[in-house]
Amino acid sequence: MKLNRRSFVGAGVVAAASLSAPVVMGAARPRVVVIGGGAGGATAARYIAKGSKGAIDVTLIEPTRTYYTCFFSNLVLGGVRDFGSIGHTYGKLASDYGINVVHEWAIGVDRDAKTVTLASGSSLSYDRLILSPGIDFREGAVKGWDVTSQNKMPHAYKAGSQTQLLKAQIDAMPQGGTYAMIAPPNPFRCPPGPYERISMVAHTLKRHNPTAKILIIDPKPKFSKQGLFTDGWDRHYDGMIDIIGPDFGGADASVDPDAMTVTIDGEVTKVDVCNVIPAMKAGKIAEIAGVTNDKGWAPVNAHDMSSKMDENVHVLGDSSQQGDMPKSGFSANSQAKVCAMAVRGALTGSKVFPAKFSNTCWSLIEVDDGIKVGASYKATDAKIEKVSGFISKNGEDAGTRKATYEESVGWYNGITADMFG
Repeated sequence: MKLNRRSFVGAGVVAAASLSAPVVMGAARPRVVVIGGGAGGATAARYIAKGSKGAIDVTLIEPTRTYYTCFFSNLVLGGVRDFGSIGHTYGKLASDYGINVVHEWAIGVDRDAKTVTLASGSSLSYDRLILSPGIDFREGAVKGWDVTSQNKMPHAYKAGSQTQLLKAQIDAMPQGGTYAMIAPPNPFRCPPGPYERISMVAHTLKRHNPTAKILIIDPKPKFSKQGLFTDGWDRHYDGMIDIIGPDFGGADASVDPDAMTVTIDGEVTKVDVCNVIPAMKAGKIAEIAGVTNDKGWAPVNAHDMSSKMDENVHVLGDSSQQGDMPKSGFSANSQAKVCAMAVRGALTGSKVFPAKFSNTCWSLIEVDDGIKVGASYKATDAKIEKVSGFISKNGEDAGTRKATYEESVGWYNGITADMFG
């Protein structure tokens, strides 16, 4: 097997791949390997397995046995939902759909040999590979912070233990203390996500720590649904939330996790909780597979979510650079269905319909005060292109806002069933 820049480097990996490949290659059915068991990967695996009726061998690689959704994790921080409610397991994908669920890390991809190497040293061959690994963080994105600092200054932008940690820190804040957030630059997972988080933190503090302050240090001059958020903050949390934008040092802040300080435009501020959400890039396995660009994202073809660097590799959700869709759970789920149809068609000859996509992002400002933004999209040769959109409006009555929140709960129940069966 020839090693090149697209191969995972390492003699041990090559040996493991060579030893296991003949056994895997002997399978009669075409093989699809999916890496990442979130809104993109789990959906794609389920739709390929279900739609092919056993004609395709589907393997899903996901290291965690319980997957905690990033979407709705902010509501856990606000005490609106309990932590267990955002956790989901993969048992039905295995038992009901015949998917081979492998709880390991994928550490290598050889696109020439069409193999994926696992941390155990074993390897899997594929006819089509689907990557949906979510996001990783750019090194050095926030001065003074790296992933070794995440237990002192959590990001909580990958849900799970980080969500629990940040909630515990918020609950333990002293009366009158300060919660600071370093917001990320564009593009990043879930454009309204940091600001819904601010809302939910404010909701908790208003009940238990009403003299506390919230500080948003933001490198962006504007953010998704800004007018809706700031209107809601004025109505529900008047005087609690301050924003420092790029004109006042928000684009060049630094942190000291040991001292629990934030430095903005030369001024050092002591804080009690600091939620650092760094700049993002595609999940590491996409980089290892050699399908990312110099921006750290994976360019894809809009018609089938295939990589522009390899037609046998597809990239879904947050990791993909696809055009106009935001990086959201809804988007990943929508893209997964288009990808699944295209993969089934390529491997079994089933009918493939023109790609269509949709997205909605709901946010909760206060209990029963929900807002949303969304759009429909089409595939063009250049990108996924926005066709039409909608957004909540300021001044909506309480009934409309409550209905918007209830709609989001229905969506959550629906998408998790779509992902996990």
